[in-house]
Amino acid sequence: MRVPLSWLREYVDLPATETGRDVQAKLISAGLEVETVEQLGDGLKGPLVVGRVLTIEELDGFKKPIRFCTVDVGTANGTGEPQEIVCGARNFAVGDKVVVVLPGAVLPGGFAIAARQTYGRTSHGMICSSDELGMGDDGTHGIIVLPPETEVGKDAIELLELVDEVLDIAVTANRGDCLSIRGVARETAIAYGLPLRDPALLDVPGPNAFGYPVQVSDPLGCDRFTARTVIGLSPEARSPIWLQRRLQKVGMRPISLAVDVTNYVMMELGQPLHAYDRNLVQGTIGVRRAAEGEKIVTLDGAERKLHAEDLVITDDRGPIGLAGVMGGANTEIADHDAAENGANSTTDVVIEAAHFDAVAIARTARRHKLSSEASRRFERGVDPQAAAAAAQRTVDLLVLLAGGTAEAGVTEVIAPSAPHTITVAANHPDRVAGVEYGRETVVRRLQEVGCDVYGQDELLVTVPSWRPDLLEQNDLAEEVIRLEGYENLPSTLPKPPAGRGLTHRQRLHRRVGRALAGAGYVEAPNYPFVGEQVFDQLGLAADDPARRVVRLTNPLNDEEPALRTSLLPGLLGALRRNDGRGAHDLALFETGLVFLPREEQGIAGHLPVDRRPTDAELAALNAVLPEQPRHVAVVLAGAREQAGWWGKGRPADWADAVEAGRAVAREAGAELIVRSGQYGPWHPGRCAELVVVADGTEQVVGHAGELHPRVLKALGLPARTCAMELDLDALEQVGDGTPQAPGISTFPVATQDVALVVDKPVPAAEVEAALREGAGELLEAIRLFDVYENAAQLGEDKKSLAYALRFRAGDRTLTVEEASAARDAAVALAGERTGAVLRG
Repeated sequence: MRVPLSWLREYVDLPATETGRDVQAKLISAGLEVETVEQLGDGLKGPLVVGRVLTIEELDGFKKPIRFCTVDVGTANGTGEPQEIVCGARNFAVGDKVVVVLPGAVLPGGFAIAARQTYGRTSHGMICSSDELGMGDDGTHGIIVLPPETEVGKDAIELLELVDEVLDIAVTANRGDCLSIRGVARETAIAYGLPLRDPALLDVPGPNAFGYPVQVSDPLGCDRFTARTVIGLSPEARSPIWLQRRLQKVGMRPISLAVDVTNYVMMELGQPLHAYDRNLVQGTIGVRRAAEGEKIVTLDGAERKLHAEDLVITDDRGPIGLAGVMGGANTEIADHDAAENGANSTTDVVIEAAHFDAVAIARTARRHKLSSEASRRFERGVDPQAAAAAAQRTVDLLVLLAGGTAEAGVTEVIAPSAPHTITVAANHPDRVAGVEYGRETVVRRLQEVGCDVYGQDELLVTVPSWRPDLLEQNDLAEEVIRLEGYENLPSTLPKPPAGRGLTHRQRLHRRVGRALAGAGYVEAPNYPFVGEQVFDQLGLAADDPARRVVRLTNPLNDEEPALRTSLLPGLLGALRRNDGRGAHDLALFETGLVFLPREEQGIAGHLPVDRRPTDAELAALNAVLPEQPRHVAVVLAGAREQAGWWGKGRPADWADAVEAGRAVAREAGAELIVRSGQYGPWHPGRCAELVVVADGTEQVVGHAGELHPRVLKALGLPARTCAMELDLDALEQVGDGTPQAPGISTFPVATQDVALVVDKPVPAAEVEAALREGAGELLEAIRLFDVYENAAQLGEDKKSLAYALRFRAGDRTLTVEEASAARDAAVALAGERTGAVLRG
């Protein structure tokens, strides 16, 4: 929300010395997030005056149209003679009043103006556009043409209000009241302890039987509808400069008088309004839910197919507007420019000021991807009591600025409702904040925000209509605390009970993160949302369980409406973005939850808030939630070891992904079996299946290796990208988290090397497992240090695997015979299970 300081001062008598920065500090202290203070006209220096175009000479011989103009600027140039100016714009004519900047002036951005030779003439200044003056979009994209009655020679800096300060406030979803000058002025008045001149306090006539007919068929969707009629608007009437400038300062573009007035009142009071051309509305205005498949063309020219939950404004023909979102094109106000193109100018308007259900408007806006200033306010909460005042304010401005006549008829359709009341202990804010405010302070602060407060120790608080976010006693406590100043709360550290710390699971997660970070991986957390097309890109089978997802009812992004079943889509997306930005050597990891739907779907009940839920209630809630195991995944691309004076380096490959899985398993105290596998996105010949043994049964807990080239192409990933994903919860269940001190022997090690020839398809992991089992308890370590293939020496489809076996006993020095016997036993078992024979 952009708030001009000059507009704010109309409702709060701020000290003249207060700057935008001062107001920013006060509002931030009161809990509003004022992001920036924009200095409009910063560096602007006159003379900048109003001029009247006397003559225009078209200059030929140039690539673009150029005009040599003489402009009457009165005595502002010191001579009274016409000012000669070269200009390329085409949207002004002889006799028009324009804004002229004279030599010696400085425009925003430090652009100094001086007489200069251009296009064969001398230009003594400039005829200005809104962009050159930093005014914002005025819809013309050309020279500013002022009203004919504007005085020649008048100071344009003052006329156009070019110097101002604008506060840009990031309004949270619960503070819809601050999406208006009125709401921010109320907060400013409270912060400074000054009175507020409420612009909504107007004399409003009561409803009568002569108003425009309105029929509300859905009182839950629309609990208040006010209609007023103004006739006889002048087709020639334009929005005055002050009105246009205020709209530009808050970030809106002036369009036409009737539309500008409704936008102005919306920004002033926070009540969205809509003006219908009365001559285009046929019959009674109605409010109802749309019929499924009904269509409407909105003001943006798009035809929209309506949903049965959409709230619409209708006449006898059907929908004429999406309630609270955007009006329809069939009742659009026609301005003077449209009339010049053959349309009839709008002279009679029906003004709508209504209050709609916030949830209905929010869903309609998202369903049609049509966020507007009106929907933004309705979905955050609009003051229902302000509708009549906003309609009256609109009527008054149209009568004043367009010479219209307000009809006596006033329509108000209201669904009866009682004000919201909250019972709260007078010392409740004290208990929440840990600060003793006292009853008087609590009552005063609540009254400042507009509450009616009665009672002594137990307060009965009636919430004002403009604060629908105040629902229960903690909301009232927050109001007291923020207005007394968050900075005044004492800083105290919580004192946890002795003997409590991280759980075993939390310690494991931290150990895994530290291990992967120590191995050179960078943690890259991602959003847990995916689009189901990613499963096709990953090459998952049609019946793969990972394709069963939990879909969100109200997703943040329609392209990612489901919760992830794997960490890889997010990690691979992060790798792709980083690679596209020039970081080609990447090693990323993430630990996080995945979401697996249960076979039987249930509906979660509501937990109590006045006490701790029982274990049974929590269990019932967890029973209907999706299963949420924690996974760990890594992705690699580019160089794993950099080249330098120490060597050539090497690229990341499938073995690095497998080693990352082993590192995670070591931290969990689990024994990981690595064997050849095939699954989804991994290359069939370079995929390892990661297995653990649980209760005597093998369980696949993940995969690692190089991704398939088709997956790399579909996802736009670098060549030879590798990945690993593991079920960390499954590792925790089979692992032994007891710290194991390494055994240190005082006796020497005996090393035996063996080279075994096996068929090429035989996995090295199977040979290693057989050697380990056959060697027995004396084997301390085994390492594969060479793989050799040579058809001439070994034969076709054969390979040689060379292993280093380390033997050691804890109580003696091994003899050569003992070490050789253990080696021979290992080779024998390997030969029996895999067909391995000693090489050579």
